[in-house]
Amino acid sequence: MSLHDERWMREALSEAARASELGDVPVGCVIVSAKGEPLGRGRNEREHHQDPTAHAEMVALRAAARTLGQWRLEATTLYVTLEPCAMCAGALVNARIGRLVYAAADAKAGAIESRYSIGVDDRLNHRFDVTGGVLAEEAAAQLRSFFGELRALGKK
Repeated sequence: MSLHDERWMREALSEAARASELGDVPVGCVIVSAKGEPLGRGRNEREHHQDPTAHAEMVALRAAARTLGQWRLEATTLYVTLEPCAMCAGALVNARIGRLVYAAADAKAGAIESRYSIGVDDRLNHRFDVTGGVLAEEAAAQLRSFFGELRALGKK
């Protein structure tokens, strides 16, 4: 793990904490240019907007595309606190992300390495480099705490 990766993953963890404060699953995301400039940030906003597509990655991708004035995000790195699902992994392919860095693996729905291999599948028109496990325990602890609190309140 590089210091650069750790720095930006900590930013993504901050976004995840904000999602939790607003009642959403604590997943956060930051997209960074090749020069190390933040282009877009996102956090889960499904509950807030009642939008099933408002995952942290989707929110950040939209923000980065607006910042750059284009949908192609080829020379960027996306940092996210949980391994992307199939929807988000597909969006990363379509956005032409250059690199993905994620924290915690998602054994149930992870579409990068855990369940599927979207992003590295040579049958797709775009592939990207992947680094997993950066600050994984911190991200997993955020998720455990959030779901533990929900269970304590008798919610799903």
